[in-house]
Amino acid sequence: MGVQVVEIEEFLKLAKDYPILDVRSPGEYSHAHIPGAISFPLFSDEERAKIGTLYKQESREAAVREGLDIFGPNMRRMTEQAEAITGTQGAPQEKTLLIHCWRGGMRSGGVAWLLDLYGFKVFTLEGGYKVYRNWVLNMFEKRHLIRLVGGYTGSGKTSILQSLKKKGHQVIDLEALASHKGSAFGNIGMPDQPTPEMFENLVAMELYRQNSQNQEVWLEDESQRLGTVNIPNGLWQVMLQSSVSFVHVPFEKRLEHIVSEYGTLPKDRLVNAITRISKKLGGLEAKNAITYLEEGKTAEAFSILLKYYDKYYEKSLHKKPAWQQSVSFIDCADTDADRNADTILGHNAATVV
Repeated sequence: MGVQVVEIEEFLKLAKDYPILDVRSPGEYSHAHIPGAISFPLFSDEERAKIGTLYKQESREAAVREGLDIFGPNMRRMTEQAEAITGTQGAPQEKTLLIHCWRGGMRSGGVAWLLDLYGFKVFTLEGGYKVYRNWVLNMFEKRHLIRLVGGYTGSGKTSILQSLKKKGHQVIDLEALASHKGSAFGNIGMPDQPTPEMFENLVAMELYRQNSQNQEVWLEDESQRLGTVNIPNGLWQVMLQSSVSFVHVPFEKRLEHIVSEYGTLPKDRLVNAITRISKKLGGLEAKNAITYLEEGKTAEAFSILLKYYDKYYEKSLHKKPAWQQSVSFIDCADTDADRNADTILGHNAATVV
């Protein structure tokens, strides 16, 4: 059949069923990649740099010759790796692979030729990862149907999103994608954050998978910045205009929830986080919060922090366009996620009617 070159939309449809092999260098892949793609480098970072130098300083032919010297001895290993990925050991016929490089050029072409010759059914992405990145950025310019779950810190908003998902609603957990919970304490106990580019890729793919232009998707009402990454501006502008279901949970219940969530984290990391926000928190309040932590009075420490974040979130809420019309305050007795999710859904249904 030969290698088939497809455009981005067809490539992503195929990716729902077949593995993507990213043949760019390990450094390119680790910086950002198509979510779910497998690193399958044709060249190491050093080899790629050497070939690039030859291309610029000598000629295309010199670069190709160097590439062939590297590619040749690795052909068998690459076919065996492809077999391992597809589970075909010795019988690749009828097995499908998707391949891309940076621009859909020689790297993907070479690996696609090899695996096609070996017996795999191969599709390559026209324009490569560069075209995928354009697709990502275009995704944020589209109008998505967004609903937000809001509430002061400690209201259990993430748990509510999880409950909505269990109930069959479309949900995107931005904090999980960012590996950050939004506050100064948001990265404690979390995996390393993705690069800003990778975060955009993750969010765009979730919007695509969730059918966010035709059906509503629930997100948490966030600040635009989550640690070292930002919610893409196009999506952020939609979020600013979206309706917010604000769960109003009593302070004491939120304090209980936040202590159970953060109280067991390393004390030195908590102290460092308080120190970073000490100017905004106020010198005396920061000192008192740290002292309480060192004395083992976790609830007292977080009571100070919770009051600070309440004021911070209230200011951000009032900055929303026409916030009085777009924000619905919903009283909730505690942080029971399933009950609060049902209350939100009931309130929204009544509002629509």
